[in-house]
Parts: sequence; structure tokens; C-alpha cells
Amino acid sequence: MSRCDPDIETVVVESWNQLQEELFADSWNAKIGRFRSHHAFRGLSDASYPLATTLMRLGGRYADLERHLVRNFRKYAHGSVVEQDSLWNWVSVAQHYGLPTRLLDWTNSPYVALHFATANVTRFDRDGVVWVVDYTEVHNQLPKPLSAALDREGASIFTGEMLAREISTFEQMAEFCEEPFTVFFEPPSIDPRIYQQYAFFSVVSDNRVAVDTWLAQHPGAGRKIVIPAHLKWEVRDKVDLANINERTLFPGLEGLCSWLHRYYSPSPTLLEEDPSLSPPVSGDS
Repeated sequence: MSRCDPDIETVVVESWNQLQEELFADSWNAKIGRFRSHHAFRGLSDASYPLATTLMRLGGRYADLERHLVRNFRKYAHGSVVEQDSLWNWVSVAQHYGLPTRLLDWTNSPYVALHFATANVTRFDRDGVVWVVDYTEVHNQLPKPLSAALDREGASIFTGEMLAREISTFEQMAEFCEEPFTVFFEPPSIDPRIYQQYAFFSVVSDNRVAVDTWLAQHPGAGRKIVIPAHLKWEVRDKVDLANINERTLFPGLEGLCSWLHRYYSPSPTLLEEDPSLSPPVSGDS
């Protein structure tokens, strides 16, 4: 079943097979005769969640606080963490370690996105979603100097180094164009999580504009694949069978324990058959 809501094209899938078709739609590249996706994917456990950055979720006068957050992070962070002294490397590291930034995490892997859409079993009573954004279409809306930079490299997405050659500050980014624009770029591989998750970032030139707001103003650049709540357990189990889980995406003991905790949690079917297996509502650990 598919529909177009007032803002974003939305498809509600009814089966695992339909989900696969939607995730890999338009991935055929006739120029090279191979399947090569030009899409960014982002999975969320609740389809109603907006594409809000951690900076937006900070609340208050977050737009004005950004410069102070970044300035003080650069002041106090250890210099050895950042290989090159550029804005994009600094904010990539800051985002990775939890600082509120205007960056938004994406992945090249639809299965990694499925993991994040189904990782939180406490949200299995509500629909999940995978956002799919065509970053080549997004970059067609770039100011000419930035699109020319991509053309010179023969690239469809920026690296942090490429972006640093064109933009050195957020203020300079905003001066390129009065209308907000969105850029996708690959961060440096500062941690195994970056390449394990096939991760990269989006950034909007105006930190007050969410990516979903921008997409709603540019039809054809992005869409939503909604995973109904009743389908989530099947999707979760099949993604686990594909070895996409916390253990592989978050290398280390923390990821291992998160995976084991979720993997051995009882399913709703089992709990319906034997309510005594339900965990206590509260109590000391």
C-alpha cells in the first residue's frame, strides 16, 4: 500500500518481501550495469518521530547556542582526536561523542537502517520507519560552487576534506544561498562504528531547518517506508539472521551486552502464552 501524505511520499509495507522491494528500488545503475544505490537510509523506531538533530532536541535558543557548543568543544577536546583541524572533522567527532550538533546520522545500508528501526523492543507497539533520501537529487539543489566541487571530483557525495575546501564555517555555509540547502558528507573513520554502520552525515545550511522539513519542500528527494508494528518482530528476527545487530554495529562489550539483552528478550507471543514470564514493572536491579 502506498500513499502520498501532504508533505512526504510514504509507503506502508505489508510484508518482508515488499519491504525488500521498496528498500532496493531504483538501485540499478544502467551506466555501469551494476546495482549501486544512491540513497541515504535512516531507521527510527517510531514513524511519527521527526528528523530532528540533537541540536534541535536541546531546546531553548539552540540555534544561537551552536557556536558556543562547538567553540568550547574545540577548546577542551584533546587535539589528538581530530586528524585535521577543519570544522567538519571537529563536528563529526563531537557528534560521535554525543555533543548536540546540526548533523544527522545516515547509513548507506538499508539493513543497518532496519536495525535501528527495530532495535528498541519497547517500541514494538508502534509503527517504525525507514527514511530513504536520494542524495544525488539533494545535491542537484546545491549552490553552483558546491555542485561544481562534486563534479570536479566525479563524486556524488562529499568527504569532510572536500567540504572543508569549500566551507570553513557555518556562517560561510549560510552565505552561499538565501534558501536553505542540504549536504551529505562522509566523516573520517575515527571509530570502527563509523565504517561498521556504513555511516555518514547530512547537514542543513540553516540549523533551524529539519531535514524532513527541507524534503517536504523538495518533492522527489526523499520518502518514508513505514513498517507496521505487527511486522516488526519478523523484520527484527530476519535482520538478526543477516548478522546486523548491536554486536556487529557497536564493536566492544557494550554492543555485545546490548545484543544479548535484546536477542534473549521474550517475544509478545511467548508472553501471551505465559504472562508469568513478563519482567517486573519496577524494582531494584
